[in-house]
Amino acid sequence: MTTKSNTVKPAGSMGSSTKRIAMLALFSALILLMAFTPFLGYIPLGFTRATIIHIPVILGALLLGPANGAILGFVFGLTSLINNTVNPTATSFVFSPFYSLGEFDGGWQSLIICLVPRTLTGVVPYYVYRLFHKLNKKFRPNAAVPLAAAGVSGALTNTLLVMSMIFLFFGKQYAVASGKAADAAYAFILSIIGVNGVPEAIVAGILIMLLGKVLLNDKVRANIGV
Repeated sequence: MTTKSNTVKPAGSMGSSTKRIAMLALFSALILLMAFTPFLGYIPLGFTRATIIHIPVILGALLLGPANGAILGFVFGLTSLINNTVNPTATSFVFSPFYSLGEFDGGWQSLIICLVPRTLTGVVPYYVYRLFHKLNKKFRPNAAVPLAAAGVSGALTNTLLVMSMIFLFFGKQYAVASGKAADAAYAFILSIIGVNGVPEAIVAGILIMLLGKVLLNDKVRANIGV
């Protein structure tokens, strides 16, 4: 008689390289589709945009591992760079060195803000997911709690790093471009984290939990070769 193990296998440890590359391409295509479909991936909120593009990035990281997750996160960052260059809002200079608004110009710092947090969005959730399984070995690979935690951590990684870097590099300019007083930059950025970041994290936790329960099912993973 055999017993079914609840051991979580490292993402991407099974299946052929060809299948993993195909899955990476599929997730990348989904990110691009969401990014360049109006009101889908980037949701306009006046001076800024909310996003749900971190969802396929997180799912890809859980299925394919942190290295591929970082690639997906980088693709996410590139779409943000392109969107903020060709379809800018009042604060797009913080995400694109190729856009300026009056006296406010983007620079090399814009590339860091645009790319680094998004790349890490494809790395951190994988390790949070693994940590939960390490702390409680009774969790199944598609258990709700680790998946929800991975979703929340991914969304918060994006929001907290982006807003912290904006405050560090462009705090006063960002506030003024948004119609706020320069000395209110810190409070304004905190309000954005609360208004945008918290709901994004809750939505990410719920969606990753629901979608992950399907995609990380043993039979599904075996069928797609990851």
